[in-house]
Order: sequence, then structure tokens, then C-alpha cells
Amino acid sequence: MKQYNKLVRDRVPAILLAGGRKSVTRTVHGAELLKALRAKIDEEVAEYDAAVDDAQAAAELADLLEVIVAMAKQRGYSETQIQQLRSSKAAQRGAFDLGFFLISAE
Repeated sequence: MKQYNKLVRDRVPAILLAGGRKSVTRTVHGAELLKALRAKIDEEVAEYDAAVDDAQAAAELADLLEVIVAMAKQRGYSETQIQQLRSSKAAQRGAFDLGFFLISAE
């Protein structure tokens, strides 16, 4: 049996079973879940970096967003609250659309 030792989407065990594959899982909570979600961010960023085209990159960005939403929920914030915080910060400080790269400041 191949070892994964990583957080997977909620339906993955059922999908494996439906495909005739056996799996062993356990449920993580609290700090352990946050740690697994943080590791998942690194995994998704690596997959984004390895994307061979825009469609694959977009799919990885969607996965990354899903992990971020899950982390927010674990911290007690809804997706809507996170979007409101994002919008507020963008209104106050801007987004990253213009590509400014700060070299130095006094």
C-alpha cells in the first residue's frame, strides 16, 4: 500500500473506495489539522509552481484557495469574513495588480 501521510479533500476516501481501492485514514482536529493545512499550502504552491499551462495553474490556485478557506474556518472565520478583510485591505493599501517591487525606503 502506497503511503501518503497528508491531508486530503473530504471525498477522497469515498472516491478511492468507489474505485475499488482500499485506504487507511484518520481524522485530525485542532492544532494538528492547522498544521496539516499549513503543509497542504506548501504542497499546493509546489504544484502551482510545476504547472505546465494556465489551466493547470488555475486549478492549483483553486486548490490553494480551498485550503486557505479551510484554515480560516478552523480559526473561526467564514469565507465571507475573509473576503471582507481582503477587500478592506485592498481598499486601504491596494492589491498586487500593479506589480510594485519595493527595493528600499526611508
